[in-house]
Amino acid sequence: MKEFKPVKEGKVREIYDIGDSLILVASDRISAFDVILKNLIVGKGTVLTKMSKFWFDLTKDVVPNHMLSVDTKDMPEFFQNENFEGRSMMCKKLTMLPVECIVRGYITGSGWSSYQKTGEVCGIKLEAGLKESQKLSKPIYTPSTKAEIGDHDENISFEQSIDVIERDFPGHGREYAEKIKDCTIALYKKCADYALERGIIIADTKFEFGVDENGKIVIGDEMLTPDSSRFWPAEGYEAGKSQPSFDKQFVRDWLKANPDSDYLLPQDVIDKTISKYQEAFDKLTK
Repeated sequence: MKEFKPVKEGKVREIYDIGDSLILVASDRISAFDVILKNLIVGKGTVLTKMSKFWFDLTKDVVPNHMLSVDTKDMPEFFQNENFEGRSMMCKKLTMLPVECIVRGYITGSGWSSYQKTGEVCGIKLEAGLKESQKLSKPIYTPSTKAEIGDHDENISFEQSIDVIERDFPGHGREYAEKIKDCTIALYKKCADYALERGIIIADTKFEFGVDENGKIVIGDEMLTPDSSRFWPAEGYEAGKSQPSFDKQFVRDWLKANPDSDYLLPQDVIDKTISKYQEAFDKLTK
């Protein structure tokens, strides 16, 4: 049996190169504030993989995606065991664009903090008088740079995103920047409408895109998971306050309230986190 080693390890996943394709393995690690926490959230990698597969299938008519299979029988023998079962996705190889595509449908988190100070979010002027967690009149696109592990992503303007992409893809900066902005908004609108019918508000999320061998824009990485999105229950939603969530905001809030935790979570927070993730998956897919 041929053995494989990860060619890249991110905050929460490993990437294996198997020749003509990649295998992305979602771990049970969890990160917050760009730090990998000391605990594992057992079962999290499986939920994230199932969630991404669900959204990739739902949106393949909007934007092509990189998913080939989540069945380990389609993968080399090395991956056909319980360490990889349920958490592995075989994917097309892409040349990834150096921008994270963030879309906000509601004003919350760092966007709300910025709005209170300046009336803007990432340089975009918003209407006066918005309340915390209020739905925006239309979704806004606020790209950021991609940071290495331990560094922080940096919010940039749309015009800056053109320059960032142009450096890696000469002659295609504006073309690709406009394309991924349009794809981001289209994906968000479709998925937010779908989720709302099932009792979940998608307040914001981030996507990552790459270019295939034909120069076509393809969505990669993960998609609309609780790690990359804010999911709120629609029941009880009311603007003017923070919202309960189905995502890792719960972990962030606990860490903020316990600054001396040294990024070590108690068992009850771990248990509640995975139950939140599983509940969101069940609501969206059943």
